[in-house]
Amino acid sequence: MKLRKLLVPVAVAVAGALALTGCGKTGSPTGGGAPSADVTVPVATNVKVDGSKTFQAMTSRGKVIIGVKEDQPNLGYKDPTTGKYSGFDIYIANAIAAKLGFGPDKIQYQPIPSANREQALTNGQVDYYVGTYTINDKRKKQVSFAGPYYVAGQDLLVRADDTSITGPETIKGKVVCSVTGSTPIQNIKEHKDKYGAETREFEKYSQCVDALLNKQVDAVTTDDAILKGYAAQQPGKLKVIGKPFSKEPYGVGIALSDSALRGKINDILDGLEKDGSWKKIYDATLGKSGTTAEPPALERY
Repeated sequence: MKLRKLLVPVAVAVAGALALTGCGKTGSPTGGGAPSADVTVPVATNVKVDGSKTFQAMTSRGKVIIGVKEDQPNLGYKDPTTGKYSGFDIYIANAIAAKLGFGPDKIQYQPIPSANREQALTNGQVDYYVGTYTINDKRKKQVSFAGPYYVAGQDLLVRADDTSITGPETIKGKVVCSVTGSTPIQNIKEHKDKYGAETREFEKYSQCVDALLNKQVDAVTTDDAILKGYAAQQPGKLKVIGKPFSKEPYGVGIALSDSALRGKINDILDGLEKDGSWKKIYDATLGKSGTTAEPPALERY
C-alpha cells in the first residue's frame, strides 16, 4: 500500500502537473490522444543534494519549475485543447523530478524560447531545462549540462511514398524546408555546391510539414528528434530518412555554478538507462516514428 503511493506513471505526472484536481489516481495514464509513457518512476523520499542552491530553492518553495518546449510533437508538446504536456523531453524531465522527490502535483512547466534559455537558468526562472538543448562549448561558458540524454542529428523528413530521397546526397534539385535562420537551413544554403537543393523557409516547423504534405516542398530538415515527432504524428504519411549528417547531443540545462545538481541529475539519467525507463519513454514517444535509438554515454565534467 505504501509502496504503491510512491510509484508514479510518468504520463500521470504530466497530467497532474497541469490539472491538480485530476490527481490521486495512479496506474492509468491519461492524455486525450496524446502519447503516454507506461513507465512507473518511484518518487524518491529524503533526497539530499548537498551544496546545490537550486535544489534548496526547489525544496523551499515545495515544487520544481522545469523549462520546456511546447510546440514539438512527441518531444516537448502542449496540447492546445487539453493543456496537457507530453513527449520524450517532458517524460524525461518528469522522471528526473520524481527522482529528486517531486511528484506530479509538485511540477510546474515553464515554456522558454531557445534564445532565452541561458538567461532563464541564470536568473533562477527555471530549476532545470529539458528541451532539445544541444550541449556545446559556447553554451558551457554560460550554463551547465547533465547528459547527454539523447543524441540527435540533422536529418530529412519526406512523404512516406517518396523513394527518390534516401539521404542528403539525393536532395539535388529538390526543395528543402526549415525554420528561418536555423542552423540546418543555413547548412543546406552554405553548402549548395555539395547538396544542390533549393530552400524554403517558414517561421515554424509545422508550416514546413504542412507544405510537405501538400507537395509544395520535397523535404523538411532539422534535428531528427523533432522530425521523428512529426513522423509519429502522421503515421503512414511521413517518414524520417534516418541518415543524420550532424551531431546534436541534448543535455539537461542547469545553472552554471550548480555542479552538485549536475552530478545528481547525471546519476539519475544513468539510473533511467540501467532500469529500462529511458527505452520505455523513447518507445512511447519518438519510437512511434518506427525508428530505434539507444541512450548515449554520459559526458561528466
